[in-house]
Amino acid sequence: MTHTLPTTQRHRAKLREEDCNIDDFAAVVSVTTDATDYPHATGVDQGVLVYDAADLRSAVVTPDGRDAVEAELVRALTDGPGVVALKGAFDDLDVVDRVTGVFDEIIEAERAAGTAPGDHFAKPGANSRVWNALEKLALRDPEAFVDYYANDVLALISRAWLGPGYQVTSQVNVVRPGGVAQDPHRDYHLGFLSNDVVEQYPTHVHLLSPVLTLQGAVAHSDMPVESGPTMYLPHSHRYVPGYLAWRRPEFQAYFAEHHVQLPLAKGDAAFFNPALFHGAGNNVSADVQRMANLLQVSSGFGRAMEVVDRARMSSVVYPVLAARQEAGAHAASLGHAIAATAEGYPFPTNLDRDQPIGGLTPLSQAEILHQALAEAWTPARVDEALAGHTDRRRTDG
Repeated sequence: MTHTLPTTQRHRAKLREEDCNIDDFAAVVSVTTDATDYPHATGVDQGVLVYDAADLRSAVVTPDGRDAVEAELVRALTDGPGVVALKGAFDDLDVVDRVTGVFDEIIEAERAAGTAPGDHFAKPGANSRVWNALEKLALRDPEAFVDYYANDVLALISRAWLGPGYQVTSQVNVVRPGGVAQDPHRDYHLGFLSNDVVEQYPTHVHLLSPVLTLQGAVAHSDMPVESGPTMYLPHSHRYVPGYLAWRRPEFQAYFAEHHVQLPLAKGDAAFFNPALFHGAGNNVSADVQRMANLLQVSSGFGRAMEVVDRARMSSVVYPVLAARQEAGAHAASLGHAIAATAEGYPFPTNLDRDQPIGGLTPLSQAEILHQALAEAWTPARVDEALAGHTDRRRTDG
């Protein structure tokens, strides 16, 4: 994929929000998806490539056929529209219905327990969410879990984009009649960070972030357009400053005018580049409870080589940091020490127990230490905060 950097940025290491230009964005997305470039696709619908899962299954029975299909899917998600619809991804709808039943049980149990999971990009309570639906499904009904995730099409596109060793996570989203659309956005990783943080990452990380994850959704109900299936802006993933642009009103207005929505049938799936501008739509239907299993598939490479107990390190290092601060050490040097000590990234976490407050991300260990120094916490208070931080990451299944 060819990336054209804004002229204002070519001699700087990092992008800035001021680099975002709506005319440049419009030029990037105002292209036509040419079906002839994608011979395995059955067609193009509103700029989105549509594939018949049965055709893909037939095409990958040989090594050369599999290689050709994987290459085409990658091309579709990079040089192409950035989104593909896979019709009939689940040819056994009984499996989908069994898993839907388990998801319904989980939603009802969590509602009865008084929990109301928040939504990253919509008002809390607007939709029903099940965080960590992957583990919860496995623990409640391992047979349904195995039958569901044995799906070959989900594995095909995940391996095509990420290679072997990928990891799956899942969140269920239910949008009821009257449910309000999400704000258009980009997704994890950089899409979850505020612009002042995103600006701190060098440009090549903006290009790297989309290849670390793959976003997908499996339709657990029929999704006519009036039920609010996901809104997409094809080709928007190719706009390099997009992680700094999606919150800007002129970009949101452009999305509102130009986005597309594809109806899906139960058992269909859609997968897209996480840098694609997208968001759940308004459910204006009278009676469609639109349920999707949102899949986030992550690269196996996003790991450190060694296991490090950073909570224990933070506990023993904090008194030294506090003493150095009291002695007049420069704040920047203490920050460097914190970066080597504490976990600086708030994920992965348990979003049932560690929901973001005042932003898209909960606090990291490093942020706890910075706050502790700023407010002169005692070591005992730091230990309590670190223990709580660790406990919130425990899953309940």
